[in-house]
Parts: sequence; C-alpha cells; structure tokens
Amino acid sequence: DGGLRRLWTSAAEVWVRGGEVDWERAIAPARPRAVDLPTYAFQHQRYWLLETGGAGDAESLGLRATGHPLLGASTGLAESGAAVLTGRVSIATHPWLADHAVNGQVLLPGTGLVELAVRAGDEVGCDLLEELTLQAPLFLPERGAVQLQVAVGAPDEDGRRQLGIYSRLHDAQDEPWTQNAAGILAHVGVVVPEAEEIWPPEGAQAVGMDGLYEDFAAIGLGYGPAFRGLRAAWRKGDEVFAELALPEDMTRDAARFGLHPALFDVALHATALGEFVTDSEPGRPSLPFAWNGVALHASGATKLRIRISLTAQGAVSLKLMDTAGLPVATVASLAVRPVSIGGPEVTRTTGLRNKLFHVEWSAAPAASAGVPEWVVAGSLDGGVAECVLVEVSAGVHEVLGLVQGWLA
Repeated sequence: DGGLRRLWTSAAEVWVRGGEVDWERAIAPARPRAVDLPTYAFQHQRYWLLETGGAGDAESLGLRATGHPLLGASTGLAESGAAVLTGRVSIATHPWLADHAVNGQVLLPGTGLVELAVRAGDEVGCDLLEELTLQAPLFLPERGAVQLQVAVGAPDEDGRRQLGIYSRLHDAQDEPWTQNAAGILAHVGVVVPEAEEIWPPEGAQAVGMDGLYEDFAAIGLGYGPAFRGLRAAWRKGDEVFAELALPEDMTRDAARFGLHPALFDVALHATALGEFVTDSEPGRPSLPFAWNGVALHASGATKLRIRISLTAQGAVSLKLMDTAGLPVATVASLAVRPVSIGGPEVTRTTGLRNKLFHVEWSAAPAASAGVPEWVVAGSLDGGVAECVLVEVSAGVHEVLGLVQGWLA
C-alpha cells in the first residue's frame, strides 16, 4: 500500500512539473464513471454561531453600554446635550418576537417602541413619556437584523425633549432610515399612585377568555406562546381587571427590561374583554397608535395585575401593578386604530426595494374659479357647454344611449 501511494505521489509530482502522464491508463483499474450533478443550485447553510456584537464592545468604541436587550449603546452630543441610543434586533437574537405577527408579518409590538422611549428617557433624566405616536410599523425580516436608533433632542426651556425612533435593515446601509415613532419626554417628578391591596375589586365579575386568541387570529393578529399570558379577568362597570404573566422561560430576561414588551402587550389584550374600542372597520386589526402620560414606577416585572378604564376622550387608561398591588407602570391614555399591513410601508422596511419605481408629482390643471355654465339639453346653438342638464325619465339603456350619442 505504501509503494502504491508513493507511485501515485510521484506521478502527481511529474504532472505538476509539466511532465506527461497517461491518466486514462492510470485510473482505468478504478473503473471511473460520470456522476450527475443536481439540476438546482446548491443550497448552502452555515451552522456557525453568528457574531452578535455584544454590548461590551461599546466601551472600546467610545460609547456607553446600556445593558438593555434592544438598545446596546448610547452617546451624548457634546454641543447640544442631545443623545442617541442604538441597537440591533432580529428574530434570531430575540426569538420571542416571532410570536407577534400581524397578517403573517412579524413586527415589533407598540409596547416595544414604548420600552425604547422609556429607556431613552432614563438616559437623559426624564421620568415621563408625555406622548408617543406611531408613524410606521417596525417589521422584522425572517433572516437578518434591523438597526435601531433612538434620537433624543436637546431640552427646551421647560425641560421637554423631542424623541424619534428610527429603523433600517442592517444590510441596507445606503437606504434612508424609516421613522417608526415620534414623541416627547419630560421631567415632571411623577407621583407614584397608591397600591391596591384588595384584588380583585369588590363586585367585579369574572370574565371568560375562551376563544379570545382564536378571535384575534381571525382578524390577522397572530400571537404565539410568548404573547399569551392572560391568566384571569374580571369586569366591573366600565373597567376591566386582569392578571397576566410571562412564560417561565422568559422570566430571566425580564430583569434587563424596564417592562418586558411581551408582558406589556398582553396587558393590552385585555382591552378586548371590555367595550372600549369601537370596531369602525370590522375585519382589520387594530394596533396601539397614540400613547400619552406613560410612566414606569418599577422595572423587571414578570407578573402583573392591570386595571383598564375608559377615558373621557374614548381612549383607555391603564394601571399596571405587581402581585402585591404596588404600581409598576401607568398610562394616562392609549388610543388604537385599524392598520393596513402589506402596503408601501412594508417595502421600505423589509428591503423589497425596486429601483425602477419612484414617486413623482404631476401638476394638475387649476380648477376654474367661476361658476360653471349650465345649459339644458336641446337648447344649444351649435356650441358645447361645460355642463349639460338632462331631464331623465327613460330607462338605463336609453340614458346610456343618450350619453354615448352626446360624447360622439
């Protein structure tokens, strides 16, 4: 065996040095045959762990590591006092997000945008998210990541700061950012509300939750296990009370959030148990649109009690408490609205871009400012009027013939 290997090695050395070797005779004893290759492209799949770029890297880049799961680094702008927080999110690094889909498309819940805004407020010393309005849904691709940027402006004379939340695909550095939300942060010295020790409140009636998530799915709201934390619910007049909890395998990560977006989002599901929202467009999913007066009183909650009340403006207010009745967060007002998922905004966020298409404004002719000229059909003297009045007493076919004849 060693002699045969030496023979093949010598033949190879002769060949690479320009010598001639009769390979057909050399490989004939092995009886080689042709092997068909696949007719489709090879599907390459890597099994290496992806580089996640840990938050600890921020310090070496002159940034400050936040330790937050969604926002890894922050920096202040020396000249104005503004601040920028950045992060990266994907289904691979945050698998619980895959359990939140609207019409089959995964997106960061509105409570996730609130979490980003509240964390930015902590960074600049603001204890109240005065308002936050959704501009565009933040979609997450099946593969790849999305870059996040939270920009906080310099304080005005009242100490308020403008806030903007932006996103773009991680591999689309040449694309513009999409603004997902805009808001205002303030420092007002938030007063912590009193604890509620009696639970559930006296006179509250238990509410069944059978079929709730099936009803959600029927209108396009797909919630997986991470977003099915409702445990019990009650009603009393115009108020709804509920208990909710994170799945056991997600409780460890909750300590890194102010309020875990999945747990916070479940609190909003309980609004479906009360007559809070008028279904103006049946069959279309509704998502949080405008938040006002959001304050976080305690962080890291894994179980909550919530009180949902109707406001005078037709929105809802929320009081979130721990299992002892101590306040965790309050929302003065939350409004929702029907959304259309799958329109142009998806193209901007998911990277399905087509450079052949662009927006173009076409000038429309100015309308006449005067009163249009009306004449009665049959009274024209060889001219054509702007508007013609016809007294109709015939059927549809006769009217159609009249219109066609007039246009001809």
